[in-house]
Amino acid sequence: MKLVRFGDAGAEKPGILDGDGNIRDLSGHISDIGPEEVTPAGLEKIEGIDVSGLPTAPAGARIGAPVTGMRNFIAVGLNYEDHARETGAPIPEEPILFNKLANCIVGPNDNVIMPRASKKLDWEIEIAFVIGKKTQYVSEADALSHIAGYCICNDVSERHFQAERSGQWMKGKSFQSSGPLGPWLVTPDEIADVQNLAMSLDVNGQRMQTGNTNTMIFSIQHLVHYISQFMVLEPGDVVTTGTPPGVGLGMDPQVFLKVGDTMTLEIEGLGRQEQKVVEPR
Repeated sequence: MKLVRFGDAGAEKPGILDGDGNIRDLSGHISDIGPEEVTPAGLEKIEGIDVSGLPTAPAGARIGAPVTGMRNFIAVGLNYEDHARETGAPIPEEPILFNKLANCIVGPNDNVIMPRASKKLDWEIEIAFVIGKKTQYVSEADALSHIAGYCICNDVSERHFQAERSGQWMKGKSFQSSGPLGPWLVTPDEIADVQNLAMSLDVNGQRMQTGNTNTMIFSIQHLVHYISQFMVLEPGDVVTTGTPPGVGLGMDPQVFLKVGDTMTLEIEGLGRQEQKVVEPR
């Protein structure tokens, strides 16, 4: 299934893509796509709905983040060897974890608001997964069964805040609109091999990032297991898993986003995002 939320920000309705790519309105059957709906029981209920007779979303409807109500938004740093090298960082021996705030999540095509005092705004295409059941001390063999689905994340990053303002990375990772998510939450049965998906990101039509999930240092299966040794993940929680090479920080000379720039992101089987960078508020 490809689950989606559509409508004005804060008033999204739950939906599902039908076989023709139309968004069908699920609001007559479920209230939203949140922690309850992404559990195995919740997904089974949605799967049993005959969507052929459901109303379609209005033409041109805004697409929101495909899940809501998450308590945690966890990110993995430097999870592609080439990306670590381009930033001058050592190859990690264990996954590097940090927080993004859940309130930085926006829709896949919403504007990215440049934060005030920004100097080095950067892009990062990533595959994210959404947890479907309580996840604590999970074995690697059982790890993938805890995932409700996958989606695209743009881990938009302010490098000056992240690396030059002291303290934790989250300073440069949690500003308003720094977590575009979606367009869809794609259930695992729709993906033949999550560790072999092509990824790309363009800025103003110029290819910046080209990658594949098969070059991750730590696989998604390992990440679920690893993270669960340190914290409890709950249904609806989002984990974004790192970016391939091609970020602005790693270029010579470095290149950073400016107001008016447009980012376009695609991951095989997970859809497409497009965001414009707009003035600080």
